[in-house]
Amino acid sequence: MKYLQIEIKTTVENIDEVVSNLYSIGLTDLVIDDPRDIDDILDKKTGYEWDYIDDSVLELKNSEPKVTLYFDFKEEGEPDYEETVKRNDEKYDEIKEVTKGIATSVDFLVNDDTDWKDTWKQYFKPKKVSERIVVKPTWENYEKKDDELILEIDPGMAFGTGTHETTSLCIRMLEKYMKRGEKVLDVGCGSGVLSIAASLLGASECLGVDIDPVAVEVSKENIELNHVENISRAEYGDLTKGIDFVADTVVANLMADLVIMLSEDVARCMKSGGYYISSGILVEKIPVVREKIEACGFEIVEIKEDGMWSAIVARKN
Repeated sequence: MKYLQIEIKTTVENIDEVVSNLYSIGLTDLVIDDPRDIDDILDKKTGYEWDYIDDSVLELKNSEPKVTLYFDFKEEGEPDYEETVKRNDEKYDEIKEVTKGIATSVDFLVNDDTDWKDTWKQYFKPKKVSERIVVKPTWENYEKKDDELILEIDPGMAFGTGTHETTSLCIRMLEKYMKRGEKVLDVGCGSGVLSIAASLLGASECLGVDIDPVAVEVSKENIELNHVENISRAEYGDLTKGIDFVADTVVANLMADLVIMLSEDVARCMKSGGYYISSGILVEKIPVVREKIEACGFEIVEIKEDGMWSAIVARKN
């Protein structure tokens, strides 16, 4: 079986922006080769102690930063051929657009690997992302402990697994600030993880909206998988064109520029005193995002960081 591989080469100075921009168009399952990670290991920033590091690992220090993505591929005559080609072409064009000027090259490769669909799954294991919520892939077994809430997901290759730092930040903030019985709006719902998390945490109603119809379908499937379809739903929608839903809590795991652009519309979809949880924000962009959120009538309650990412929690005045 063949699969499509897109390799984006960039510089150390631009790799964070490349990752952020890819994330902004819904591409969160990335393989990131960053030579700075080797420096972190050598400096023991990860908390590990190393007696020996192979020379091949040290050689990565001098390599060019690279981000790799994988997509389905169809040959002419195969089912869904035209739809798959169209979708891949659109993704390739989007990738070229959001990495323009910050990527040194974007290569489009077709490879053969009969196990490609399952190989990546070995790296996706159950992970506790907050005090109570454990994100678990459908193909893994996990024994629930104490008051844990199990969020099952089958994301497919092109959607988030729910374990990315920005997603876990949102879940932790939902767990901290959302009250039982509240209505929640998930802007840019992706694979539906945040809507499902809110439902498991006791929300009375959740609406996830996304401008990608495929994401909406994946969200619906994951909502049903977690048996919260009586609480949560996913719809195709654009917040800037008006959403007929007023929430107690809004969560938006997007990126800094989109958070800035959508904050005024978010305010119109919220009750006074409600919480606005935004993430996908690089740490260095906190000041400009904070300024815009405050200008839209919000009071900043908390800013939480995880590595290079941050989440901002604000209350509507």
